[in-house]
Amino acid sequence: MLSVLKNMAYRRLFAAQIVALIGTGLLTVALGLLAYDLAGSNAGAVLGTALTVKMLAYVGLAPLINALVARWPKKRVLIGADLIRAAMALCLPFITDVWQIYVVTFLLQSASATFTPAFQSLIPTILTDERDYTKALSLSRLAYDMEALVSPAAAALLLTVLSYNNLFLGTVAGFLFSALMVAITALPKVAATTGQQTSLWHRTTLGGRIFWRNRRLRSLMALNLVVAAPTALVLVNTVVYVRDILHRPDTDLALALACFGVGSMIVALSAPRVLDHFGDRSVMLTGAAVIPLVLAGTAALTLLGVPGNGWWLLLGLWFMLGAANSTILTPSSRLLRDASTEDTRSYVFTAQFSLSHACYILTYPLAGWLGAAAGLAWAAIALTIIAMAGSAGAFLSWPRHDTAPSTEPAGKESRSEQPATQRTPPRT
Repeated sequence: MLSVLKNMAYRRLFAAQIVALIGTGLLTVALGLLAYDLAGSNAGAVLGTALTVKMLAYVGLAPLINALVARWPKKRVLIGADLIRAAMALCLPFITDVWQIYVVTFLLQSASATFTPAFQSLIPTILTDERDYTKALSLSRLAYDMEALVSPAAAALLLTVLSYNNLFLGTVAGFLFSALMVAITALPKVAATTGQQTSLWHRTTLGGRIFWRNRRLRSLMALNLVVAAPTALVLVNTVVYVRDILHRPDTDLALALACFGVGSMIVALSAPRVLDHFGDRSVMLTGAAVIPLVLAGTAALTLLGVPGNGWWLLLGLWFMLGAANSTILTPSSRLLRDASTEDTRSYVFTAQFSLSHACYILTYPLAGWLGAAAGLAWAAIALTIIAMAGSAGAFLSWPRHDTAPSTEPAGKESRSEQPATQRTPPRT
């Protein structure tokens, strides 16, 4: 898997991704402490609103911003987004009112909604070999999972010698390092013919239209819903399972979340070999079948009462949810690459970015509000139903005998906009 790091351009971008992710993890911890300083016992409501603002920026602005910057060189877009993120993070230590958190969060996450799809759509242009690209996807999944484990530990260690405001400086440093790595990397220069020849509305909606016309991408839309259900349950309600139901110490919260991450990491490590042998459809739909079953088991466990060994059952369920999630998340970008050309790739990746985060606007409130109002069992049942619906949609949408890349990658409209032959892009 590490052989893909021999590519200089990808190695630098991967380093940028890791450092920026760690910085973002420090931001999450520091933002929670800042919210508590400003709002006290209402800190949870402040963070919940901030997360909602984040998702609204991701869902509503990502396609529009991508359409607006379609004519710009990708390197300038990435560096500009990183510099804006660094500037917004630098503002956070000086915040004195709750409303300022929402404004800064919106601006910072709008920049992230610009950076992330552009970054993800660039990787298949750098790594044109399918196996190399699959290895890169596995490394990316590992990076996200490791960040979830490393950042809280790093934050806890730093907080023993620093105030939480200094953690924001770590976030700033992460974004600046990311901008530096992008600046010194030779990136492919992709000609944006669609951005030059069509209207803003056409460019804003292009990714969504390509999704709707491609059966594999319609299946991916449903799979986004499947992934959002267990993610919401784990991130929102693990603390309630650990503290209120199982009466475990605070340190066990980290252990439960780590099991979710470890399950995901193990699948990501094995993904290149498994995908070579079984293909995208079998692997991803296996995850879609497993997730509703595990969620149903969690709901049953909560309804029937947790037995004495419930702690180990919870760890096992969380491990399985993490592994099943990874079978969907790790290969998903392969579908996006196969369903796009160089000209439409940023639009397709941006559509996936928005559509996947839109699912969390549904599942996060269900996990939190329904869990608080009616109990964790009903929250788990509701999320199980959502996962079942998404799984059914994925199975019905993906052609049963489709084991090769789609023969209609960008839909009729976008196909007509493409040059007949894709040439190796020049470097800048």
